[in-house]
Amino acid sequence: MRSSAFKQYFLVGLLIFFATAANAAGQSDPLPSWNDGASKKAIIDFVARVTNDGSADFVPVEERIATFDNDGTLWTEQPMYVELAFSLQEVEKMAPQHPEWQTTQPFAAVLHHDMKALAASGDEGMIKLFLATHTGMTEEQFEATASAWLATAEQPRFHRLYTQCVYQPMLELLAYLRANGFKTYIVSGGGQDFMRAFTQKVYGVPPEQVVGTQFKSQYILKGDSPAIELLPGILSIDDGPGKPENIQRFIGKKPIAAFGNSDGDIQMLEWTGSNIRPNLELLVHHTDAEREYAYDRNSSMGRLDKGLTEAAQKHWIVVDMKADWKAVFPPPAHNPNLIGR
Repeated sequence: MRSSAFKQYFLVGLLIFFATAANAAGQSDPLPSWNDGASKKAIIDFVARVTNDGSADFVPVEERIATFDNDGTLWTEQPMYVELAFSLQEVEKMAPQHPEWQTTQPFAAVLHHDMKALAASGDEGMIKLFLATHTGMTEEQFEATASAWLATAEQPRFHRLYTQCVYQPMLELLAYLRANGFKTYIVSGGGQDFMRAFTQKVYGVPPEQVVGTQFKSQYILKGDSPAIELLPGILSIDDGPGKPENIQRFIGKKPIAAFGNSDGDIQMLEWTGSNIRPNLELLVHHTDAEREYAYDRNSSMGRLDKGLTEAAQKHWIVVDMKADWKAVFPPPAHNPNLIGR
């Protein structure tokens, strides 16, 4: 009887152990919003290799640098870049002080809601809008303006704050990398000061780890108070070849992982791929018209054309949003992955 009872207790204990282990394994999935597949496996395998100090691919913590594009990689960039939407609203607010804008492009296109003329102004027109709405004030004043706008501005299709139109799988990826000793940077074509207004709160990436397009500036005294004034001129455009140039200028180390979504990210991924250490390059491919947007080679925003070709040649990971992601956006007002490093 005692032997039989012992066996029963032993068997029950084994069942509890395996059930607990299975449950723990399910809960320990570092990327729960990613479907099991080649993309997820490649990421997890890479992290395991570079963090295992017994592996030939081990990378010391101080060399674990990961860089992320922002628009289209960490949050939605359709139907237009979020920062462009901000600039359009600012132009309308500022228009009474600038009567000349009524007949000057691209401002006239904004004020008359002529989207065709605005699109025709291209990158040059967008830069003019950014210069008009991002400069002529101190950095603190601009941050306050951008923060106030982001607190209420909604994405027109999803009717949720732009800061809630971030990608849940990428939030998990940021958190997963940081938990494994990576230092995560944003390296994006957006305005550096604009991004610094929200990246700590939304992504857990502090301002000093944000590299973007920079405007000229100068140190001034406003009364007895020192300030940095933003000037109407471009210091550096953080897109295309500007990304690796600014990575070297501001970070000073070549990344071992880089994440983007467009042709503007090609050089950053190439630069990362030239690292003599094990490295990983990834492009987010927007393929989900139902849950987000589907676009690539012919898009005016976030075009992914040459990047798709290079990805196939250089064995970069291409994440198929529709197939690889269980969810696109986090639940409203819920963002559990904000603790940064």
